[in-house]
Amino acid sequence: MTPGGGSGPMKDCEYSQISTHSSSSPMESPHKKKKAAPKRKWEVFPGRNKFFCNGRIMMARQTGVFYLTLVLILVTSGLFFAFDCPYLSEKITPAIPAIGGILFFFVMGTLMRTSFSDPGVLPRATPDEAADLERQIGNTEDIANGSSSGGYRPPPRTKEVIINGQTVKLKYCFTCKIFRPPRASHCSLCDNCVERFDHHCPWVGNCVGKRNYRFFYMFILSLSFLTVFIFAFVITHVILRSQQAGFLNALKDSPASVLEAVVCFFSVWSIVGLSGFHTYLISSNQTTNEDIKGSWSNKRGKENYNPYSYGNIFTNCCAALCGPISPSLIDRRGFIQPDTPQPAAPSNGITMYGATQSQSNMAAATPLLQSEPSITSEELPLPGKTTIGAPCATLTLGQPTPPSSMPNLTSETGLTDMIPLKEEHEGHQFLTPEEAPSPPGMLPAGSPITHSHTMHVLSLASQDSLHEDSVRGLVKLSSV
Repeated sequence: MTPGGGSGPMKDCEYSQISTHSSSSPMESPHKKKKAAPKRKWEVFPGRNKFFCNGRIMMARQTGVFYLTLVLILVTSGLFFAFDCPYLSEKITPAIPAIGGILFFFVMGTLMRTSFSDPGVLPRATPDEAADLERQIGNTEDIANGSSSGGYRPPPRTKEVIINGQTVKLKYCFTCKIFRPPRASHCSLCDNCVERFDHHCPWVGNCVGKRNYRFFYMFILSLSFLTVFIFAFVITHVILRSQQAGFLNALKDSPASVLEAVVCFFSVWSIVGLSGFHTYLISSNQTTNEDIKGSWSNKRGKENYNPYSYGNIFTNCCAALCGPISPSLIDRRGFIQPDTPQPAAPSNGITMYGATQSQSNMAAATPLLQSEPSITSEELPLPGKTTIGAPCATLTLGQPTPPSSMPNLTSETGLTDMIPLKEEHEGHQFLTPEEAPSPPGMLPAGSPITHSHTMHVLSLASQDSLHEDSVRGLVKLSSV
């Protein structure tokens, strides 16, 4: 405060009072920035799929035909329950609408399970995994060809494995950067590799693979029963009404029955035929993709057989319909882990693949893994300090080699420490190698005497404070 009692310059340094009603906790501060919510894996999924209900529902992108399937089933079943079932339950038995209802709910349940589930999509390789795989393949090819060129080579398209005595080729997927496992294939519509790929079905709006094939088969089988059931009882309804009031009057009394009969008549052939075809595939343990390509056809050779068949129809059906369902491999509802920053490895013109963070940290923490600056013969070593990169000539005979754990000197530190050393010795006159050879016993006979030898001897002499008599002895030896 000023002598006059005024607050003068203190007004500039005045602090605002803290309100007692304001939040004292930093967690309740209104200015706190909200952290971004972590993303789930389905939000950045690379394939052509659509996800609903926070990733719980997974479908193909083309779902127009799937909605047509829903409309046909719902409309046909709804007309049957509204116009035919009341008359049939009264004239024949109430069990007809009950059985129709059970079939309808079973069809809708298996359809939803097939359409909304993961068919068995294989995860794509990460950039590090893909680079490491291509590097391994390139090294294998170089060894096989007898060449060691480091140029890029596209990986081979196939590998061969033996399954139950049968040679099976594994194809390399250039999109997913993986070797597809046996019976897997890449769906061009969904842009995914699917395990035990059967086919892409637009009627269900999804691929049919290892994880949803049994539900697809139960869907088409139950839909066949429902279609035959509706068509049969619609015809029964029309016949019973025509017996009472005539055929034309029966059509006028129940016009919806005509639409139901037409839809069921044209769809029953394809649905029943599809069910029979997949029954044959299940009994022989094949997929639609393998049957179309003729992978296990006898036309390819007598020794060509299906290595996945158990040799028994009942066992094949049980393996396809009753086996355990494998878990999803893509974890579409999992959270994306933030990428940890990794230090860039020294390239030196060489690309390093598959380097982990621990290896990079080890290389950064270990001085010997980095390039060490060496001191040339023209530079002077520091007195009292040992340098890892110094030439061997600076060490006298019998002196132990410095350990690798001793700190190394950078080029900047070496230069800054050497400059005052050179200025310190500017006023002194040193002897040349011809004037001051090394004393007998210091170096073996016949060894060359370099400038660094002499400088090191003189630096040792200055450090140990040799007597003036010793220096004069060296001068006398040089004159002899």
